[in-house]
Amino acid sequence: MDRLDNTIRPYAWGSPTAIPSLLGVEPTGEPQAEMWMGAHPGAPSRTDRGTLVEVIDTAPEKELGPASVAKFGPRLPFLLKILAAGAPLSLQVHPDLQQAKDGYEDEERRGIPVDAPHRNYKDANHKPELICALTEFDGLCGFRSPARAADLLDGLGVDSLKPYVDLLHAHPEDAALREVLTAILTADPEEMTHTVAATATACDRLGGDYAPYAGIAHHYPGDPGVIAAMLLNHVRLQPGEALFLGAGIPHAYLSGLGVEIMANSDNVLRCGLTPKHVDVPELLRVVRFQPGDPGILRPEATPDGEEVYDTPIDEFRLSRYVLPEGTPTHDLTLPTPQILLCTAGSVQAGEHVLTPGNSVFVPAGEKAEVNGAGTVFRATVVA
Repeated sequence: MDRLDNTIRPYAWGSPTAIPSLLGVEPTGEPQAEMWMGAHPGAPSRTDRGTLVEVIDTAPEKELGPASVAKFGPRLPFLLKILAAGAPLSLQVHPDLQQAKDGYEDEERRGIPVDAPHRNYKDANHKPELICALTEFDGLCGFRSPARAADLLDGLGVDSLKPYVDLLHAHPEDAALREVLTAILTADPEEMTHTVAATATACDRLGGDYAPYAGIAHHYPGDPGVIAAMLLNHVRLQPGEALFLGAGIPHAYLSGLGVEIMANSDNVLRCGLTPKHVDVPELLRVVRFQPGDPGILRPEATPDGEEVYDTPIDEFRLSRYVLPEGTPTHDLTLPTPQILLCTAGSVQAGEHVLTPGNSVFVPAGEKAEVNGAGTVFRATVVA
């Protein structure tokens, strides 16, 4: 197995302290948002054999296994991250696989450069993802019922929100949500700036259920995404709890440290809370206007001590082992590729000692034994 040297992304929303604290190093004073583990061409992990992209390209079937290559092609189909949100991320959705293929082909046909700021589809893949909390973790996920969203908006006592409240009382529910999100994102910018300012003042005054939105408005003054965010479920994960985010589900992470895994894609359509491009017509085509419970995931234990986060897709499978002192050696050998990530304690993985934030790549079929006292996350595929 190969010890990984991973890139930390300094996005502006990142926490300056959470990842350094996990790694046991001094903060630099700059935001550290994500540590990437995998073979994404934008920031592939490095090994003694070269980058993980180079390692896999040299011998795909040897590194990934025949079943994974047959199902997903000669590439690692997932990207594993440690994510540290110190400020809210953009409110966003991801396309399903067919939408991604169609959108990518359309933008290629129209000659839009892949790095153009108004480009929606960087690749032809979908981007389901899972976030598992390492600390208390706040986020937004999926639509509230329109009636609950209307009550939340109405409780602010802001006159310019009344039209949205009225729209939310229409039927059917999916049409009501579509109409109000469209109205928010296409409102006159100057009027929306005043509405968001009044909303932020009311949220500050009321606190309680409104406190998360006061924080969002502080980071994104005047952004229509502040109002759109109030249509969504607010979720607070405890350590070990997770959220699965499928295609078309609007979401945003607000604060906290977590392990994130996703299909290897860059396709994001933004609803707000960002200075970046918002393509309203394409967004409305992709969003699933279905209210419901966000569905907090808790791991399911297997007889050998593996705790699995069950998801409905095959590009990734995330699980963890919580190893108490004196635990016998666990054999984690699989016919599929793996990344093992330590998040607590000290764990021996083959010849490598892993402490929090350390990770290794395990080629398909390679012997993988772990022992020690700590927590290890295991990322692989279903092939």
